[in-house]
Amino acid sequence: MSSPSAPDPSRRTVLATGSALGGTLLASGLPLQQATAADRTEGTRPAGDPWRTVLDDADLVWQRMPTAWYEGPFLGNGLLGSGIYAEPGAASTAVRFNIQHSEVQDHRPEFGSLFGLARLPIGYFTLEPVGAITGLDWRLSLHDAELTGTLTTDKGTLALRALIHNDRSVLAVEVTASEGERGFRWVFHPADAISPRAAFKPLPDGYQGNPPAQVADHDGITAAVQPLLAGGQHVTAWRERARGRTRTLYAHVAHSHPGTTALGRALKAVRRTEQLPYSALAVDHRAWWHAYYRKSFLSLPDARIQRFYWIQLYKTASAARRDAPVMATSGPWLEPTPWPNTWWNLNAQLEYWLIHGSNHLELDAITRALSEFRDNLAQETPTPYRADSLGIPRTTDPQLVNGAASSLMGYGVGVPGQDPPTPEVGNLTWALHNVWLSYRHTMDRSILQDVLFPLLRKAINYYLHFLEPGPDGKLHLPATFSPEYGGDSRDCNYDLMLLTWGCRTLLDTAELLGVDDPLAPRWREVLAKRAPYPTDDNGFMIGADIPFAKSHRHYSHLLAVYPLYEVTGRTSDERALIERSLAHWVGFEGALQGYTFTGAASMSALLGKGEDALGYLGELMTRFIQPNTMYKESGPVIETPLSAAQSLHDMVCQSWGGVIRVFPALPAAWADLVVHDFRTQGAFLLGARRENGSTRWVRLVSEAGAPCVVRHGIAGPVDVRDGQGRPLRHVDLGDGAIQIPLRKGESALITAKGDRPDLTVAPVRPNEEAPRWGLPRV
Repeated sequence: MSSPSAPDPSRRTVLATGSALGGTLLASGLPLQQATAADRTEGTRPAGDPWRTVLDDADLVWQRMPTAWYEGPFLGNGLLGSGIYAEPGAASTAVRFNIQHSEVQDHRPEFGSLFGLARLPIGYFTLEPVGAITGLDWRLSLHDAELTGTLTTDKGTLALRALIHNDRSVLAVEVTASEGERGFRWVFHPADAISPRAAFKPLPDGYQGNPPAQVADHDGITAAVQPLLAGGQHVTAWRERARGRTRTLYAHVAHSHPGTTALGRALKAVRRTEQLPYSALAVDHRAWWHAYYRKSFLSLPDARIQRFYWIQLYKTASAARRDAPVMATSGPWLEPTPWPNTWWNLNAQLEYWLIHGSNHLELDAITRALSEFRDNLAQETPTPYRADSLGIPRTTDPQLVNGAASSLMGYGVGVPGQDPPTPEVGNLTWALHNVWLSYRHTMDRSILQDVLFPLLRKAINYYLHFLEPGPDGKLHLPATFSPEYGGDSRDCNYDLMLLTWGCRTLLDTAELLGVDDPLAPRWREVLAKRAPYPTDDNGFMIGADIPFAKSHRHYSHLLAVYPLYEVTGRTSDERALIERSLAHWVGFEGALQGYTFTGAASMSALLGKGEDALGYLGELMTRFIQPNTMYKESGPVIETPLSAAQSLHDMVCQSWGGVIRVFPALPAAWADLVVHDFRTQGAFLLGARRENGSTRWVRLVSEAGAPCVVRHGIAGPVDVRDGQGRPLRHVDLGDGAIQIPLRKGESALITAKGDRPDLTVAPVRPNEEAPRWGLPRV
């Protein structure tokens, strides 16, 4: 296994160059792949349909009744979401189809983001057969984003098909009943419009729930209108249409504030959709999903993990869109939860990491939201610093507003050296690292110029107000809070690590953009003089005042290792520090949670330890992942399974530091693996195949003409050829790395010298059979 110590280009080189093509496509929401699809697939055109093969294999199945959100099918389009399972307490008589929406929230900032600005439950439909339910056979097709199957009762059968339409945002459920079940019915149950946190925490003084929904008929369409005390409304409208023995339910949700336009919009959406038979409605819905999956491809010989991976891509597109709200802790689905909004001290960041490698930048809501609502970020910063600083609280609504701050209602940004409020100040800088990743994977200069640089400048400026020299001549931070350890510490590693990354990135970005920034000398001073990261015999501490001495799920004290890649094991001492810190962190049982193991897997992958990475993913699957691949900690949260997909990415490819590392941390059991159109930093699309434990070929397509350094993993001398098969000039950098001069649109194929391997993209065979996700028959 190659060590991570190959020569890296300078940070200036890493950041350099931009792509007008990437900028135009990202801004317009068009698929990035289509611009160069013909060129990229030349020589790698798949035989048959590998996407259909892996997707069909990954379908979830139910031959037992799901009884909770963590077990059942789920549908969504980033806005509307539905989880499907037995009606609690009535499993033999009704099936619940939840109706939730990522834009539906309250608007009373005086009660904070967790009560007054919280997401609000909407309600659910129950499908109520004539007879008692005796069995079911359901399949969630990832390829079509559609639930199909049969519900069996002691009176007959109900054959159903269900989807949430990608563009129309309508839940459509088609049911064909046997003779004995023709009398089945749909019933809508409006939910109490109150923050879900009310079931877990005491209500703030003066807080009350919104009034009940008003259900009425509107020329054949039924609507449940939920008025809000703050003004505005959300509306669920539905109609059932019969066509022979088939009946189809169409339902739509709209939200408006402060106006009451939601009712008209919801009725219009149902009217323009219910005229379409289900089969007609499904055509363009399926077309969107089919194109979505074909933007990348990954197949590996672990059937359980491969299926899990493709389900996460389905889940992400069900929960995220660029123009939808940044995913809340449970995406568009909303179950009883103490966390009814968006969380910024880990959740949002982890939710979106997989979009980069999987080539799905069209789902990047973080870059869009931070840009669109930047004025609100200024208002969330303590008053004396608003003129030149930005911050993001631990929790916000979709507009990045926290409202009143308290431990009960919502956590503010805080002031270093003061408590209360809790001085948790690094979350915006960490969120902006996601924006930086979007830039690096597209080389879209507009992201750098319009979003990252101006926002990061003010996020780092907030730190600069508090840095002070100590007797040692170093710059020190007063006490701040490391999520979620407890206690405030001087020179908190969470903040020192983010501050270091931020200053370095600002200097590189300013040089790239040609900006002579007056703060640049201060950024250089921070890098030269900031206090060293506090460490002890066990590795990285929480901060200078707090050792790491108890079980803790969060890796806030290790961000310089992952995901910032500021400390990467370049020297033996640095590598030993990472290994010691990682072992100490995961060595405390008690508070460890699922994302502990995804972080540990990615850190192991950084060190080239594929067996350890796989072991951590195995712990995650065994201990935490639910039957439908969802996850819970007191309530539903979805960042952990999504970040597990990123851990898999980190085992397959890493591209930090200007070097593309192909198959850097694969376990021995993964002797065969194929990846196609995997997006790397520098805006390259990677294809590669591993056979019998050896890398056979690597193909890179440059979308931006960025510097190309690749550690290919092919033993011995190599041939490098362009898209026409001609030898391509390259430089051997040693340690298995080569540099290839590729202009925008050019490609390179790397093989062992004299080898002419089959370049077909096709799934690999699994090492052994594995049960499907869902609830298959035991």
